[in-house]
Amino acid sequence: MNSIRIITHPLWLRLTHWLNAIAVVLLVMSGWRIYNATRFLDFAIPRDITLGGWLGGALQWHFAAMWLLVANGVLYLLINLFSGRLRRRFFPLSPRQVLRDLAAALKGKLAHDDLSHYNGVQRLAYLFVMLDSVLLVLSGLVLWKSVQFPLLRELMGGYEAARRVHFFAMAGLCAFIVVHVVMVALVPRTLLAMLRGR
Repeated sequence: MNSIRIITHPLWLRLTHWLNAIAVVLLVMSGWRIYNATRFLDFAIPRDITLGGWLGGALQWHFAAMWLLVANGVLYLLINLFSGRLRRRFFPLSPRQVLRDLAAALKGKLAHDDLSHYNGVQRLAYLFVMLDSVLLVLSGLVLWKSVQFPLLRELMGGYEAARRVHFFAMAGLCAFIVVHVVMVALVPRTLLAMLRGR
């Protein structure tokens, strides 16, 4: 008798996840090259981990990956929203739940038996990355087409403020990636589920 294998992550989720991962890596590496050419802080990103070769090349990579992130991200959000997955997987969320699950994680006692269920820390982290990605796109629009988006530019506090918003939103995304990769290393079944669905 064949056992029924439950899909943890449907195909659309796996595809959008990996396309977003590719887009983000390209955006971050090319963005670091752009930052180096126009930096506003007292440090530079090591050239070996940047992409583009020169400012013009980095901008081309950045704009190409931007379209991939926007198209794929909109698709991801729409499917999550209209399928009800956003509500089911990420809500309800309370500070008490996040603190409880964070304490359990720090003690190494957070259960990972059901990969289809997100704990409070995961819910908060994934909601953060969704909102952070929206902020990256909006601030990126100001940097790319500042004249065409005057209201958005003013809401961000001007062009220079938008540069800082974009940079620190990118830093937040990079911090999420580091934590995400560490958690996957600690619970390797999560990587298998994101590759094969179960």
